[in-house]
Amino acid sequence: MAEIDVVRLARRAVTYEWGMWRSLARWVLRRPYRMAPGAETFAYVGVVQPILGVFIALSALEIPVLDLILRHTVGWPTVRHVLIGLGVWGVLWMVGLLASLRIHPHVVDDTGLRIRNGISLDVLVPWAAVARVEARYRSLPSSRAVQYDPDDPTVLNLGVGSQTAIDVVLREPLSVPLPKGPSRPVREIRLYADDPKALTTRARRHLPAPDPTRPS
Repeated sequence: MAEIDVVRLARRAVTYEWGMWRSLARWVLRRPYRMAPGAETFAYVGVVQPILGVFIALSALEIPVLDLILRHTVGWPTVRHVLIGLGVWGVLWMVGLLASLRIHPHVVDDTGLRIRNGISLDVLVPWAAVARVEARYRSLPSSRAVQYDPDDPTVLNLGVGSQTAIDVVLREPLSVPLPKGPSRPVREIRLYADDPKALTTRARRHLPAPDPTRPS
């Protein structure tokens, strides 16, 4: 069992790494993925972009400083080249992470609401399963991208930057694919978007109009 878990984790790590570098290439080349006709995308990177930008800038500044220190302290050029290479790789890795968040936005189209978080999360909620969509900011107890609500285990939080901004209430319990396997059946999915009002307005076009004669 332990060997199977190690293999599964290694496979996930390789898939994640490859997907991130591919996202970086598409972002640099300005080649976004094709969308279905009429689809609209919604970003969610705004809340974490400043933090990532600071880390990228600081890491980039560390490279010449590290090179200067190593030139005067390490007598083996190979060691210095390896360490500098790791520093460059780290900067590109963080840029790739930012690129993956930008090139995989949320998508609203005729099939449903596609909730994403870089290359690690891709959940499609069909409109037939959605009762209503509401904009509402909420803070989360942790920074994990996937977490169940501590007060209601039937609520799935797919947050960014320890917050969500949209509540998707489902018609009936639904299990969705997550990085570690299918979720437990949930009645509500909460997600973050930079412009929650625009996303909810767009999503409501695909939902049936409420019946004014039906009691709420």
